[in-house]
Amino acid sequence: MSTDADGTDLTADEVLVIDDERFAPESAAIVTGAASGIGRATAAALAANGLTVVATDVDEDGLEETADLAADIDAAGTVETVGADLTDDAQVEAIVEAAADEGSLRYVANIAGMQHIDPIEEFPMETYDTMHDVMVRAPLLLTKLALPHVRATDDGVGCVGNMCSIHGHVATQDKVAYITSKFALRGLTQSIAAEGGGKIRAFTVSTSYVSTPLVTNQIPDTARERGITEEEVIEDVMLGGSRVKEMMKPVEVANLFVFGFSKHAKHLDGGDLLFDGGHVPTYE
Repeated sequence: MSTDADGTDLTADEVLVIDDERFAPESAAIVTGAASGIGRATAAALAANGLTVVATDVDEDGLEETADLAADIDAAGTVETVGADLTDDAQVEAIVEAAADEGSLRYVANIAGMQHIDPIEEFPMETYDTMHDVMVRAPLLLTKLALPHVRATDDGVGCVGNMCSIHGHVATQDKVAYITSKFALRGLTQSIAAEGGGKIRAFTVSTSYVSTPLVTNQIPDTARERGITEEEVIEDVMLGGSRVKEMMKPVEVANLFVFGFSKHAKHLDGGDLLFDGGHVPTYE
């Protein structure tokens, strides 16, 4: 069964399950953007690995569907939901406190994202500010607030995973806020690694286009800006530079977070998991 754009159509056999002593209900993980897409799939996958997941999003109905998904796949862990706006510092603080109340906070997956299509000359700065707040400032604040809790665990071991993109490596037109934010997110990741002492790691996940609402919702705007059809956006703009001519599923990205958080990734610190179908390192 394939995974649809919002991540609901996910089965247990698609999830990477790893035997890791820290993947247990007493360990807590925060997942942002968890009401759909990659965030939903990641919350369910981490719960399937036995963690207590604090899933957060502004879409509280979507969060309940994520919790239901974890139950539907008989996850060994649970998904607890916290509705929150990442542009509100007090609500970000509440997310971390809720996670700390659930267990030993060890993991943070910063996945929430936004997109807006406009050339630089026309790009609305209010929209830029909101996108920066959600995709750069909130991950930094969540990390800042989570680190003392991670350091206070019995062994001080934990990890921050940040959802990046090929747009944290290369730039395309009409996405200046998204690209700027994703490049910044890689800098944040390396800064966390520099201060983590090898016990608190950080990594980014960079994918090409993933079948999520964020991607599908931008197709009409991209077609309008470039004066092409929506089919041409998918075939030429999104997948034209990729050697693998299909979008990733949200669960395939979720599995990268599972691996990145696990004991098998202990040397992944400040680095990037580039799963892009050959988009960035090859060209024609």
